[in-house]
Amino acid sequence: MAREKFQTLTEQMFYILLCLRQEQCGADIMAQVSALTRERVTVGPGTLYNLLESFLQAGMIRETRVEGRRRSYLITQSGEQALKEEYRRLLALAADYERCTQQGGNQP
Repeated sequence: MAREKFQTLTEQMFYILLCLRQEQCGADIMAQVSALTRERVTVGPGTLYNLLESFLQAGMIRETRVEGRRRSYLITQSGEQALKEEYRRLLALAADYERCTQQGGNQP
């Protein structure tokens, strides 16, 4: 069974949406993702613009400004919800890890 699009977010998706809580253009997003993650996560232009287009089509972000080729974006309420759901999913994963490692095994 195929997973629903955006049911879970990749790291790159997560950080792009996180960055777009403030209006930014593509170059700013790439720089901020790198800075936020201390260069652990990078987003190349091809990946970034493909994801931005997908997020636009899904209504998770909106275009806020166009100045020549430079376009700026901002997260929508739908995007904020997806970001919060992914955060809760990651917390659940971390809690499962803690519970298993504190018990010394994989037992529930």
